[in-house]
Amino acid sequence: MKPGETKVADTNGRFLQVRRGGRSLNDANWTNGRILLSNQRLILAGTGGKRTFALSDIEQIGGRFDVNQRIATVSDYLALRYNDGEDVVLVAPADPDEFELDLYGTLLNATKFLVRHPAVEGGVVQNTEWVGARLKVEEAGVSIATVEGSFVHVRLDDIGDIEMGRRTVREETREVIEVEHSYDDGTSVQTYISGPERPVTILKSLLRIGEEQSETALELSKQDKQVLMALYSGVSPFDIPAFLGIDVDDVEELFTRLIDHNVLDEVRVRHEVELNARGRSIAADAIDDQAANM
Repeated sequence: MKPGETKVADTNGRFLQVRRGGRSLNDANWTNGRILLSNQRLILAGTGGKRTFALSDIEQIGGRFDVNQRIATVSDYLALRYNDGEDVVLVAPADPDEFELDLYGTLLNATKFLVRHPAVEGGVVQNTEWVGARLKVEEAGVSIATVEGSFVHVRLDDIGDIEMGRRTVREETREVIEVEHSYDDGTSVQTYISGPERPVTILKSLLRIGEEQSETALELSKQDKQVLMALYSGVSPFDIPAFLGIDVDDVEELFTRLIDHNVLDEVRVRHEVELNARGRSIAADAIDDQAANM
């Protein structure tokens, strides 16, 4: 290790370069070897030698690059893009989830961001200011500490929608991530995050993991969607059976299934439930689909 360099992760796995100079390498094949991550660089060491990537060169994480069947059969690789996306290396560590969090944390934890929180609360725009902040990548999500002493936790499994756009931030036009999530009491909020372009892009990739979990296709029946839309419209969970004409026991089974799918949060047994960010997102889409088909 170089002076000031510390090891973050050291594991076995496989890796390959799948794009070089903007051209896909269709004959690429996996190389088994050692994957070493430090606070400064990523080292991939195999039988053919060692390659080193400065973390500052990694511009984006994520996406699928299944240029052949050997790659397509691997579901849990990380795509690392550099050189303006012209070059892409795929990394498949032995424990992909742990390594992914280590990588995101190493890339983001020392970065200074600007945050507006809450930018929107309960659907109402708030008059909050942009303040400096640092974040920490954790197993369950992202914790944000502002210079004013406030603390925000965005759970990956609670992310509803993410929007990306350019906004005026302290009199400058910057890229801003608008992420919807919830307070512990279930109140829907939006937090706006901005900062240097590269870390913002990488943070968006991390938060997209949560959004994609929320958008994972569920086998929802028409009755499931009716219940979600009723809750979204403000109907009490205790009134759902009478409101929709469904047997109480059937509603209890339905609630249990949607809780298991992380669409509802259980408040107390016998089931008082409330929509979480994922449930709100699904319910809103169902309402839009219903309106489009009328």
